[in-house]
Amino acid sequence: MKSELAKIRAIADYQFGKGVAEKLFPENVEVEYSPRTGRIRFITINRERLATLRPTDGLLSLSIKAAKLMAENAAFAHCFVAIKNDVAGYIAEGGDVFAVHVVNVDTEIRASDEVVVIDEAGHVLAVGKAMLSSLEMTAFKSGVAVKVRHGTKEN
Repeated sequence: MKSELAKIRAIADYQFGKGVAEKLFPENVEVEYSPRTGRIRFITINRERLATLRPTDGLLSLSIKAAKLMAENAAFAHCFVAIKNDVAGYIAEGGDVFAVHVVNVDTEIRASDEVVVIDEAGHVLAVGKAMLSSLEMTAFKSGVAVKVRHGTKEN
């Protein structure tokens, strides 16, 4: 288990910023393996999923719980996209983020990165995949900036 935890933490530090992994994946996380391949598939804590290790690129997909843990330790992470408060409800229900609604974005974000969408007060609204880089999100006035995978108020 120690080597799996070290591997997961190394991926998280690479993907979200150095120092995130220890806050996101404490010692008591559980690792679930794919029954078909035997590789790491899910990382859970108290039977609640924190992240999925994607087999296609070897990176992590976050759950809402993991996004909230990262938001509590935001000083280390570089994966946040802040949006206008007037569209926060729509995003929390699973709607995609459009470039025109982006207020602030971490400068390290590239297209295809895993991101956490927050409102102007810093509350987590959703997790998803960046469709544009940070520079494009702030420069463009149209188009999808983040394809939302899970919102906090989805059924």
